[in-house]
Order: sequence, then C-alpha cells, then structure tokens
Amino acid sequence: MKTIPTANESFTPMLNLYSAFRPLNVLENYTKKYGDFYRLKVSNNYSVIVVSNPQAVKEIFTASTNIFESAKANKVLHFLLGDNAILLLDGEIHRNRRHLLMPPFHEESLQKSIDKIVEITQQVYSSLKINYSFKVRDCMQEITLRVILNVVFGFNSGAKSERLRKLLVELLETFNTPLKSLLIIFPLLQKNLGIYSPWGHFLRLKAEIRQIIYQEIKDRRSLLEKESHQDILSLLLLARDEQGKGMTDEELHDELITLLFAGHETTASALSWLFYWIHYTPEVQVKLRSELDFWGESIDYKEINNLFYLDAVVAETLRIYPVIAGAFARIPTQAISILGYKLKHDDWLSISIYALHHREDLYPDAKQFKPERFLERKYSPNEYIPFGGGNRRCIGSALALLEMKLVTATVLSRFQLALTNKRPLYPVRRGITLAPPASFKMVIKNK
Repeated sequence: MKTIPTANESFTPMLNLYSAFRPLNVLENYTKKYGDFYRLKVSNNYSVIVVSNPQAVKEIFTASTNIFESAKANKVLHFLLGDNAILLLDGEIHRNRRHLLMPPFHEESLQKSIDKIVEITQQVYSSLKINYSFKVRDCMQEITLRVILNVVFGFNSGAKSERLRKLLVELLETFNTPLKSLLIIFPLLQKNLGIYSPWGHFLRLKAEIRQIIYQEIKDRRSLLEKESHQDILSLLLLARDEQGKGMTDEELHDELITLLFAGHETTASALSWLFYWIHYTPEVQVKLRSELDFWGESIDYKEINNLFYLDAVVAETLRIYPVIAGAFARIPTQAISILGYKLKHDDWLSISIYALHHREDLYPDAKQFKPERFLERKYSPNEYIPFGGGNRRCIGSALALLEMKLVTATVLSRFQLALTNKRPLYPVRRGITLAPPASFKMVIKNK
C-alpha cells in the first residue's frame, strides 16, 4: 500500500481564519505543495484526506453506498437545517428519503416551472431603472427565492409568501460576508447574547420561519383532502416509502428548510458569476447573443437545452468558480483502499471540486473562462462535478441548471447590461459557499 502524503502544517485556528477570507488561496497552496491526494490534520481528533484525482473520484462515487457515511461530516449544518435533513442522514434512511424527494426534481416535472421562472425574471428585471446600477447578488437572490417559494410551496404572491421571503433573506444575511461566516467556522461564536446579538437574532428569525412552515404544513394537509396541488410540499405530503410510511411534520420541516436554502442560495451565487463572466469576456457575450438572436424574443423555452453555447457558458461558470469548493466529507465505515492508498474507518475523505476543476491536464488554461472547452470535449462524471456525485449528488441540480439557462436567456434577449467596473472579481466566502463580492454591481442600458 502507498503512503498518503501528509501536510507538514496543521489546520490551525489562524489558518482557519485565513481560509475564511482567502479560501481558494489555501486550496491552491496545498494542492500545489502536496498533490491530488494528501492528508491534512485539522485537529487532534481527526484529519481530512483531500482528493482531486479523477480516478480516485471515480472510485469514491462508484463505491457501494454502505461504504461511506456523511451525516457526521455534515453536522456543521445542523444549526440551520435540523436533524432530519437529507444531508444529515445515512444508510437506509438516507436512501428512502432521497427516493421520496427525487420525483419533483425530475426534468419532466420541472417543465411545469418554465413559464413561472421566465415570468419572475421579467418582473424583477423590469423593476430596475435604466442607467442606474444595481447589486447583482440582490437581484439574483430575489429571482431564485421567488422561484423556489413557488416550486416548493406553490406561492405566487401574498402576505405569507412575502413575509417568508423577507425572513429567509434576513436569515442568510447573518452569514453573507467572510467576517460573518466565522459564526459557522468557529461554533464557539454561536452564543445567544440577546436578540440584538448576531446569534440571538439568527435564532429569532429561525423560530419565526419554523412557525410559518409548520402552519403551512398543517394547512396543506387539510387542503389536500379537498383539492390537488403540484408543488413540492404537496407531493411530499402524499409521498410514501416502500413500507407505505410518509414523513412526519418535523421531517417535512427540515427537508423544506434544506430545499429553500440549497434551492436558491447557491443558484443565486452561480447566476451572479454567470452574468459577471458573460459581460467580463466580450467575445463570450457576442457568441451567446448571436445564439439567442437566432431564436428571437419568441424563443420556445421548452427548447432551452438546444442552446448549446449557453449550455457551455453555464458549465464553464460552474467549473471555474464552483459555488461549493469541496464536497462534504465521506467517512469510510470500514478499512478501504482508494487509488492504492489505505484508509481507516474513521478517516474523513473530501473531494476538492475546485482543485479537480483546475487540473491543467483536464482543463488547459484552467484559470481562463473558455466555454468552448465544453463544446470540444465531453467530461466524465468524475472530471466535472459541480453538483457532487454518487449517492450524494445534489437532488436540485436539474432545477439549478434550468433556472440558470432560463434567467440568462430571458434577460439577454430583452435587456442590455454592462459592468460598472471592469476589474476582475474573485470569490469570497458566504457561509459555506463561495460567491462574488456582495458589492458586485451592473447597470441596465438602453437597448
């Protein structure tokens, strides 16, 4: 058996602090120094094996589902999602829950959301003033949050929808900067010092959101006895596992919270990057607009997947700055061998999505935004993994891709945008994700 290269440095609190503000610098430095399979000591209790080797990724993704556990590694999200979220489940319970959650996210089911996504996008962008700058992140979050509220709850408008939307936005503002993200990185900071303290404010918002969701679950249960609905909540209320058992209110709450946050927060960041790259690289915008002009404003959005250059631009956006830099760790349930390296049953194994996506042997000129690479080559599921893979692949990937394409096609076919600043942007930490700086702005010009 080969010996796993071990980083000389430990992941100290100071390095943890540095990673909060310069996350990609840390990843790049370690990968350059130790390669694509190395061990990093995080504390006296455990170490993480960081992987960005495509063959190793393949072995991990294709391993039997009982070889790895992930719930323990995902406990960092317990404070936000609760005990019953799919990210915090393992084994048979995880398989059953995934089986219940997947149907509403199948591409054929999502076709029903196309018109609503286009309508919401038009409404949000039409409300912006010509020649006035706007924060791109705020705009994209408004779109993705309204979409996910519609997809999950069937909300179109109304006081309840607006209150929940505002609460979710305010809750996420708790972690919207690298400094505020320290609340997640250092759990000792999670102290309730009153409603005006960061954590006290977070807990108050979370409690009100919880109350709204529980009430909606109760109301919807009674409604389903009289009429049918096609939103995800209604479908989940009707869903049954192989034993004919449905989800409890608490399980539903935790899954709905997961869908609400994961279903809009990451997509808003990806869309922000998408619009940055389209307008930062003029040749990309020219090619993309040419493809959209061929379809015209009367584009049949059901054919959105036939826009091959748009598909490549979306793929390259998710490659160059993946919203999640590394997949959540997998922990072997037994001693195993990956790539000829022996792993113990308590090793933490984390795939570095960013490092994998920046391998020069896979992506020449990896730091350059080049959508053409996805037209020239088809990458395997162990070479390109913006949504993870295996039995832990993001269940909302189809919705995210559909939404990114629809929003882009809708905006570019109707509006002319421009960057307010031509300086390059670099990712910053936003909670556990990587996003463009909150200050990133654009402006709508007269077309």
